Amino acid sequence: MGGNLALDFVNTRTGPPVGSPDGDVLTGYPELVAWAGYAGTLTEAEVTRSLRLSHDDPDAAQAAFGRALRTRDRLDEVFRALATGRSPSGADLAHLRDEEADALAHALLDRAGSYVWTWRDDHTAARPLRPVVHAAVQLLTTGALDRIKGCGGCRFLFHDESKNRSRRWCSMDDCGTVEKARRYVATRRTRATR
Repeated sequence: MGGNLALDFVNTRTGPPVGSPDGDVLTGYPELVAWAGYAGTLTEAEVTRSLRLSHDDPDAAQAAFGRALRTRDRLDEVFRALATGRSPSGADLAHLRDEEADALAHALLDRAGSYVWTWRDDHTAARPLRPVVHAAVQLLTTGALDRIKGCGGCRFLFHDESKNRSRRWCSMDDCGTVEKARRYVATRRTRATR
């Protein structure tokens, strides 16, 4: 929905477009691992291995989960600032830089046509977070930052890939339909009072 793995990670919280989130998909390390499997950054075998690791070393899993939530908060601040035409804070960017340095310290360069970063041999609890951080840095360094937008109906962020840069909703089936129905009712009500 977000058009980028990092934005999809930020979108694991729900709520209104402005204000605090009111829901969270990530309630523990197992949910983080499940999300990473769903997002395609962990294979089925890696999901199983990560869940086993969390059972064998719950302290490491809890630390990795806390780190993932802190990173998500920072990514939210960075991309929400860009979506509203502001510059992200230096502290948030420094945190992201440090997370990227750590991610790449655990990565391999694998050939898939051209060379790409992979984390297939990373068997640490922080493994689910590494591709997310890397995707965020790639978006910031190579993406069209003016295409990062916030949904008009919820708190989701997305990368607008439409030709004319006119996307306003996370999804037309969800927030777009609700907004169109609201406008339709308002227009009918206005016409009825005339």
